[in-house]
Order: sequence, then structure tokens, then C-alpha cells
Amino acid sequence: MTEESRAPVPWIAPSGRYARVLGHAVDVALALAVLVAAYDYAGEHDLLLGALMALALLARRKRPGTVMAVVMALALAQFLLHDPAVDPPPAHAPAAYDVAVLFAMMSVVHHSRTPWMPYAAGGAVLLATGAASFGVPFLGLDGFGDGQSLLIFWGLTLTVWLTAFALHTRRLYAESQAARARHAEREQEQRARLAAVRERAEIARELHDVVAHSLAVMILQADGAGAVLRTSPDMAESALKTIAATGRDAIDDMHRIVRVLREGRPGPQGAGEDRRLVTLDEIETVADRARTAGLTVDLSVDVDQGRLSPAEEMTAFRIVQECLTNTLRHAGSGARVDIRVREEGGTLLIDVTDDGGGALAGRAPVGESGGNGLVGMRERVELAGGAFEAGPRLGSGWHVRASVPVRTKTPVAARTSAGTGNPEATRTSVRTER
Repeated sequence: MTEESRAPVPWIAPSGRYARVLGHAVDVALALAVLVAAYDYAGEHDLLLGALMALALLARRKRPGTVMAVVMALALAQFLLHDPAVDPPPAHAPAAYDVAVLFAMMSVVHHSRTPWMPYAAGGAVLLATGAASFGVPFLGLDGFGDGQSLLIFWGLTLTVWLTAFALHTRRLYAESQAARARHAEREQEQRARLAAVRERAEIARELHDVVAHSLAVMILQADGAGAVLRTSPDMAESALKTIAATGRDAIDDMHRIVRVLREGRPGPQGAGEDRRLVTLDEIETVADRARTAGLTVDLSVDVDQGRLSPAEEMTAFRIVQECLTNTLRHAGSGARVDIRVREEGGTLLIDVTDDGGGALAGRAPVGESGGNGLVGMRERVELAGGAFEAGPRLGSGWHVRASVPVRTKTPVAARTSAGTGNPEATRTSVRTER
């Protein structure tokens, strides 16, 4: 069944203003029916009782319990005023306008929000019709019916009650379905907002990592090239080549990110084929660029081939890249950076320490960083289920430590180690430059 076939037909299931207008019209029609039925009786009080019952029915939706009590009280007055010895009696009983009792009972069953009210209303009508049929001897009231008429009254009462109860159940079901639909819609909107927030955070991290690192390297290289342009053309040429290579890599990464945004893919998992696969091998590349920018980098990577998943290698690479970027920006060329990446007991450990170029911790100029790099690193590690800490060292420099649980516990078919041909080789890179 399609959504269109399940949707209510407007004229069958009106809502809003049309439903209220239709409800008022039905109330007026029921009141007029009771009033017309009372008009046909010649009793002195029949028309008055019928008019009061009709007037009470106009409030049956808002005050169903009160309307039921009023109509039952008027029916009792009708029963007490009935005198067969008088022709015509002051009030006829039973009379056609007693249908107001059934209308009031139906209103209680259908509109009451109290669970026990529908059963109380049905029981009250059954008891009232029984008392009217056989009388109340201890009160000196005679009945006006017999067993056959009582069965007819009870059958009619039960039919109306069951019909109203079925409508009541259907209304509650429709309300629950509507509430569930609204809840599901709110949940869907909330999930969409959360997904958008996560995607914006992912894009912000990617843009920051790509742009900040590349620009930091290019700026320092450009400054160095300008300083040695006349005295050492070869060094200036090398710096310009580094700037060009860094710029091309940054443009490639930017193109991939923009392509993901234009195609509307859900995130890194859906955009894997459009994003460059970053591995631990590329840490050496960014370390070399940092060295050419003037840093002294001591790098050690001790992780088995195939031990890490692509996401974990990406996390390690981005953390090291961001640490080098921060060192370039805040400590400047001439600083020393010690990088240790290793895997122990199912945990990837990343330690990056710099000496701050000899400056005391906390002496960096205010306003140079908005803190996005540290926020991005913390988010990456926490998304991977790890722990992250960063802060100034005692004396000079900065220390960053991250631990990420390794999801792949058993080494898988790994890439062949360059120069060994052994797929189970350990990826170990130790290099120190002074």
C-alpha cells in the first residue's frame, strides 16, 4: 500500500478549521433532532425537558461528563413527572427525545479522556433503563415497561455504546499514529542536523589540515627563498620547488574535498574513492618538507605493515602534520621536533615534542592561533575512540600525546616493504637531522 492510498480523503477525515465547523454542525443537528422529537408531545413539560436536553448537547464535546450528568438528571425528572393517570401526563416516559441520553452516552465514550468514564456512562444508562422498566419499589416508583422492552432498550444502548467505543478506539489510534509520525519526523530532522554538524566538522578538519600545513610550509619557504635569492640561487630554487610541490598537493586535496561537497556524499566513508589514501609512509614526506622549512625533525615510525586500518593511518598522519604545522607557526625555523609513532598492545601511540625554538612555554604572541588545530586533533582522536592530551612542556616547547585503539588485531595481507619483498616486514623509519 502506497503513502497516497493510506492518506485520509479530505472530505472523509477533515482536519483543522473544517473539522471544527463540521463538529459544530453535527452538534446543532443532534440538538435540533431532540428538540423536534420533544415538540411532538403534548405534555406540559415535554418541550421544556427536550429543549434543556438539546441545549446541553451543544457542549457535549468539551464537557461530555457534565452533559451526561445533566441529561440523566433531566431524564430522571421526566420519569418522576410521568403520571399515567393524567391525560395527557405532564411528561411522557419513555419518549422519543430520550435519544438525548444515548447521544450524551456516546459523547462520553467518544470524547472523554478519563479511562473509566465510558464504562461508567454505559453502566449508568443500563441501570437507568432497567429502573425505568421495572420501577423502584422502595421509592414507590412504578415501571412503565416489561422484559421485552428492556431487552430492546439494552440492545440499543449496547449497540450505540459499542459503535462509539469503536470510534473512540479508532480516534486514539489515529492520534497515536499522528504523534508517532511527528516524533519520527522530529527524529529525522534531528538526525539530519547532527549529520550536517558532523559533516561540517569533518570538512572543517580537512580544510584546516590541508590549508594550514601547506600555507605554513609555503610561507616559510617563500621567506627563505627571498632571503637567499641573491646570495644562493640554488637554495632559492630548491625552496621554490618545495613551494610548487606543496601547492600542487594542496590543490589536489582541495579539488577532492570540493568534489565530495558537490556530489553530496555523506562523509569520509562515502567519499573514500575521491579522497587520497594517506598512509604512514607520507609522514616522512611532511617531515622532509618541515626540514626544508628549517625544522630539525627526529622521526621514528615503528608499526607493522597492515596493522592499521586506513582511518587509523589517516589519524596518525593528520596529527603529525598538524603538530609540525603548529611548530612552524609558533616556534619558527630552527626548532627541534621529536616524533614517535608506535603500536603497543593494540594501541597506536603518537608522541610529538618540540623545544619551542628555545622560547619559554606560553611566550607565543597572542592571537596567532584560534585553536582550531588542537580542536581538530582532539576530535579525530575521540572519534577513533582514543585519548588526546596536549600542553606546554616545563621550560620551553610543546608536547602532544595521542593514543588510538587499533581495530585490526591481526596483521592482514600487507603491502610489500620497499626493498625487502617481505609482506610481513615492519615499517620502521628512524631519521634524525641536525
